[in-house]
Amino acid sequence: MKYNVIHRGDDISIQLMHRFHELIRQYGLIHEEASPDIVLSIGGDGTLLHAFHQYKDQLDHIAFTGIHTGRLGFYADWKPDEVELLAQLMGESANQNDLRAVKYPLVEIQITTAQGIETELALNEFTLKGVDATLVAQLHINDELLETFRGDGICISTPSGSTAYNKSLGGAIVHPSLDAIQIAEIASINNRVFRTLGSPILLPKHHHCDIYPRANQNILLSLDHLYMQRNDIISIRSLVAAGKKVKFARFRPFPFWSRVREAFIGYDMV
Repeated sequence: MKYNVIHRGDDISIQLMHRFHELIRQYGLIHEEASPDIVLSIGGDGTLLHAFHQYKDQLDHIAFTGIHTGRLGFYADWKPDEVELLAQLMGESANQNDLRAVKYPLVEIQITTAQGIETELALNEFTLKGVDATLVAQLHINDELLETFRGDGICISTPSGSTAYNKSLGGAIVHPSLDAIQIAEIASINNRVFRTLGSPILLPKHHHCDIYPRANQNILLSLDHLYMQRNDIISIRSLVAAGKKVKFARFRPFPFWSRVREAFIGYDMV
């Protein structure tokens, strides 16, 4: 089995990387950057997002796992002082050919311009915002007009990304076993001209959302940690990515709601 390590670049993460290389060597795993079977992220959630986008074209055979060295690592199951246990369990799983993984849905983004259609994937969320003015756009669900939006922007999140920016917008936390995407407004303006629902919307995997911005608007798009400014967008379609999911290696149980509690509430109970 082949593995690679993506780290944040700070001293702690670099030291952990070297330590992991030493520990995993005894189990016969091969260090391979181009096409690994397991990618270990050492850092925070941003580090794992970098790893995901680096290997997004190889999701069919790659599983991710993470050591959390930042303040909040929602995707990371492991703490720095557990690197020896992680290496042991990973090595044993590899030698027994028993790699267990959970699969989380992704959001697919189809950006239509006069030049054609660009397709992207996001693990956490996709957002669009106005740059020099408020965003004005029509929002269609399954090819039917739902509302005309005006405000700071719109966020489309995956279930695993529902605990990120979506949560700060008042969106619901969604279990990642559900094949769905969530639409959340970013500071919408409601008056007699522009009316929106004013609440997040969940779409199942067989539904899609189309956003038609006002022509020639300067728009800031984000795909997880990646940003781009555009003024050539005709429409943007968002839907659950068909046939593509991200895999996270599970070397021990870590239930989703335990992860939520640890990330946002903590263990101290009154």
